[in-house]
Amino acid sequence: MQTARDKIRELRALHDDGLLSLQEFDRRKNAILDAEYAPPGGSATPIAFAPRQGTELGLMSGQEIGPQNRRYRLERLIGMGGMGQVWQATDLATHAELGHSDMVALKILPPQLTQSATHAKLLIEEATQARKLAHENIVRVYEWAQDPATSSYFIIMEYLEGQDLDAYLAKSGPVPLATVYELLQPVADALQYAWEKHKLVHRDIKPGNVFLTQRGEIKLLDFGIASRARSAGSSLGLQTPNAGTAGYRAPEAGTHQRQPSPQLDVYAVAVMIYQMLEGRVPFDDTRNAEVHPPAPAGLNPRQWQVLQSGFAYAYERRPATVAELFDALRRAAGPSDEELAAQAEQARARDQQRQKEAAAQAERQRAHDQQARALEQQRAAELAAKRQAEAQAAALEKIRADKLRRELAVKQRAEAEESARIRKQQLREQLQARRDADALKAQQERDEQHRKALQLKAEAAYRAEQDRHRKELAERSARELKALMPTPGSPVADPTGVLRDRFVDGTGVGPDLVLIPTGRFQMGSAEHEHLVAIKAGSQKNWLERETPHHWVGIEQSFALGRYPVTVGQWKVFVRATKWESQSDTDWKDPGFRQTDDHPVVGVSWVDAQKYLRWLSEKTGQVYRLPSEAEWEYACRAGTKTAFSFGDAISTEQANYDGNYTYNGSARGEFKQGTTKGGSYAPNPWGLFDMHGNVWEWVQDVVHENYVGAPVDGRAWEEGDDQIRRVLRGGSWLYNPRYLRSALRNGYSAVLANDIVGFRVARKLV
Repeated sequence: MQTARDKIRELRALHDDGLLSLQEFDRRKNAILDAEYAPPGGSATPIAFAPRQGTELGLMSGQEIGPQNRRYRLERLIGMGGMGQVWQATDLATHAELGHSDMVALKILPPQLTQSATHAKLLIEEATQARKLAHENIVRVYEWAQDPATSSYFIIMEYLEGQDLDAYLAKSGPVPLATVYELLQPVADALQYAWEKHKLVHRDIKPGNVFLTQRGEIKLLDFGIASRARSAGSSLGLQTPNAGTAGYRAPEAGTHQRQPSPQLDVYAVAVMIYQMLEGRVPFDDTRNAEVHPPAPAGLNPRQWQVLQSGFAYAYERRPATVAELFDALRRAAGPSDEELAAQAEQARARDQQRQKEAAAQAERQRAHDQQARALEQQRAAELAAKRQAEAQAAALEKIRADKLRRELAVKQRAEAEESARIRKQQLREQLQARRDADALKAQQERDEQHRKALQLKAEAAYRAEQDRHRKELAERSARELKALMPTPGSPVADPTGVLRDRFVDGTGVGPDLVLIPTGRFQMGSAEHEHLVAIKAGSQKNWLERETPHHWVGIEQSFALGRYPVTVGQWKVFVRATKWESQSDTDWKDPGFRQTDDHPVVGVSWVDAQKYLRWLSEKTGQVYRLPSEAEWEYACRAGTKTAFSFGDAISTEQANYDGNYTYNGSARGEFKQGTTKGGSYAPNPWGLFDMHGNVWEWVQDVVHENYVGAPVDGRAWEEGDDQIRRVLRGGSWLYNPRYLRSALRNGYSAVLANDIVGFRVARKLV
């Protein structure tokens, strides 16, 4: 529990940093002192002006909130109400580094809703559950945190631009049923996903929690968090119902007689459909079973009956889910049995009328045919006279045509003679051109033979140089292998090249290791890779960390863990050393299923150092974290592309959030947790999971770029931010652009997370 002195000290630090004005500092300080030292049973301050704990958060634009290692700058107040304030904010540190957008939305809860440890824990559990909801129509929840200055908990969410359904209806008024389907069907899909995948019920559906983005998306807000906050407020004596909002809350909500069911959300959505059609809600919050609102415009009787079942007073009379409510409304749009019978009777009457009209038409046709025969006889006589005249004209035309044919024959003979002369001339010219072409082809063949001879000579010289280079490499490898020859009793690599160190006391073996040879490579990324990454959503300031693109020489061979350290290997360390976690993340139960073959998570950089010291003592060898240069050299394994398997990636090659794509790749699977080692193919040097699964600690401290970095493969531990260490490789929770070989990340060395693990390195000589 913070004392008054601690709270004032934090306020003074905010004032010294320019985040609080002097007037605001004095106001908050006086409120803290009045609350701390007010005399028992009363106060010297008049009741009307006495400060009330937690009645306002005192936040303003430009202020930074959050713990020291995870800061957010408030930019603009988006909304506020009984459940706190929602701000647009800039992510300044940890979450931006781990892949979230720079711009986020913060839902800041009043301190009175979380001053009890039990209520705070419930809210944290709700935020953790909401974080697992990965659906296109549910706003993404990234994380939760607590501000030390105000003691307020806040939830970090996806930032959206647009308006909620309340604002939309205030402008448009009542809307037709087609618009209702268009705006609420995505809500039904999101609720169906949450119930089927996670058995979660929203419990606070209302127009204010349905958001219409500027891009035309529909997003469902406050999934379970607001109702949990209301439950906390109610137990504190605050005037907040414990489930739902007045007018949209089902009669059974808050009775504590059963677990929440989807019928709570069915009731609220049915009320919203009525409101969107009629311009008002059908009930107030004190409704009873006898209240029957009038039917809204735009619904037939069957549809009105279905909608009434949606907000029925007894929950068992409602459809099981919102999706079933919409299906029933659509089915009710068709005609009833009575209407179908009436339509059939009308069809029979139309058939009888058509038969009468057909008989009348037949009679008219007979009269018409008689008239037509008389006209046909008249036309036949006229046609005979016309044909006789045409025969006379044809005879005259034949005489003229014969004369023209004779004249044309004379002209054609003259043209044929001229054409023959021209063909002979063309043949002579073609023959000469063919002779010239043959001479040119012969000269070209002689030139080609000369060029090939020169090429063969150059290739022979190149092969000789390559043979010499391979001989030098073989001699150097022989020297290195001789230096690595084990002494009697030392571990030896198996036929696949995997090295395992036995514990000196014979109780076990260390992690599988792969020998990494010396060599040179270009560290960082080139401009063409930046352009592809930007198209995939990368930010320029992140890409600047990978510059300048520079050569690095790995001058000492070393061994590197074939897999990240596993849960089973960590268990051996925990049992031997009695190590206890200081993190909020439980390595034994991180929120998704793991076996002994999965990579361990919830381990800080400091914890990894303890494991390496213990492993060195158990094996008699020198174990350490790889340097950042060694890690990228081993990850690339001789490649120069964005990933060790090319410039594109799929979820068949690595574990990441397959809802996102990179460089034209297809969408894939999102496993929502780690996969065990060996689930994907290794890189060319036999190393598994260098891309995705978990972020991996390396030895280096965080620097903004490579200016001044070592070029011999050593860890860069001088200067810059000593408390933060570099992470590499990406993880199961993040986009594929974070899995590139060159990407650099950073995190506090004393913190742990359910997406961070590590891989061991071992000194050879």
